[in-house]
Amino acid sequence: MALSPLNQRRWRNFRANGRAFWSLILFCVLFGLSLFAEFLANDKPIVVSYKGEIYTPVFNFYPETTFGGDFKTEAIYRDIEVKCLITTGGSDLCWDDPEGYLVEAEDKGTVEGEPIQKGWMIWPPIPYSYDTPNDIGRAAPSPPDGDHWLGTDDTTRDVLARVIYGFRLSIVFTLIVTAFASVIGIVAGALQGFFGGWLDLIFQRVIEIWGATPSLYIIIIMFAILGRSFWLLVLLTVLFSWTSLVGVVRAEFLRARNLEYVRAAKALGVSNWTIMFRHMLPNAMVATLTMMPFIITGTISTLAGLDFLGFGLPSSAPSLGELTLQAKQNLHAPWLGFTAFFTFAIMLSLLVFIFEGVRDAFDPRKTFK
Repeated sequence: MALSPLNQRRWRNFRANGRAFWSLILFCVLFGLSLFAEFLANDKPIVVSYKGEIYTPVFNFYPETTFGGDFKTEAIYRDIEVKCLITTGGSDLCWDDPEGYLVEAEDKGTVEGEPIQKGWMIWPPIPYSYDTPNDIGRAAPSPPDGDHWLGTDDTTRDVLARVIYGFRLSIVFTLIVTAFASVIGIVAGALQGFFGGWLDLIFQRVIEIWGATPSLYIIIIMFAILGRSFWLLVLLTVLFSWTSLVGVVRAEFLRARNLEYVRAAKALGVSNWTIMFRHMLPNAMVATLTMMPFIITGTISTLAGLDFLGFGLPSSAPSLGELTLQAKQNLHAPWLGFTAFFTFAIMLSLLVFIFEGVRDAFDPRKTFK
């Protein structure tokens, strides 16, 4: 679909802003990779070939009995027994001497005169998930090495895997909260600014009271009552974030509602809804987008702060805030602190640069060469 001339000009302005444009590319690459975190860091193979059939453990549940084992629970693909069963076609001799049998299978190619139909597994580049405990053979947290590129935390989980999953979780959480909070805030500010009067007066008093509410304490109390969950945190964060845009949108609508084009539209019988969101809102977008980086960074900081305090997402979730807490509690493991710092610094900087470019692209007064 072709862009309108106005949107083409906005895209040219955005692309001319090199810092914003390259930040968008880098952010899209990082976020795109994190969306496929299961294929980058997982304790399950991506593809398994067993007796000529293909299995995809990343997407499906397979009990150990599928590969010739004895248990109906999900196969633990990192166990030497399961690896042997898949590699050698499910022979019972794997349970006697797995490593020795693997050598025998490679040398002879048969078991009791029967040919071995060997299988194989394709593993992700990082064979650990965000919650995979590891037998590192030394005290945790352990420093970076060839197996764990960013080391392990104090429960022997791979730090790089947790960063990949935590980055995706933080961005998805932020995008959802920002989208809903922006819609609510823009609609509320538009109604206040366009109609004014008692509606504006009552709304302003409600926002003053709501804005003075200690949101952090309310979230902690609600979690204590209802339990911690991702969607509950999204709901509570939206409830306390939508007021951020009300002030700027209200001011723009108060300024624009008496302009000539608005009066002309009213005289022609155009509906209030059309005037507000088709004619007036585009002129308020620059001020709205100016506040967007603050909402995004504030949302990420809220999530990280709650996780740091232990009142955020469930403990089983991959959390960058929890990684920061571990860095505080393990000062003798500086790789945890450096990892948390650079992850937040890169993520927040890219988002701020991107939305600065979007704001300037929507500003008709700015034109980049």
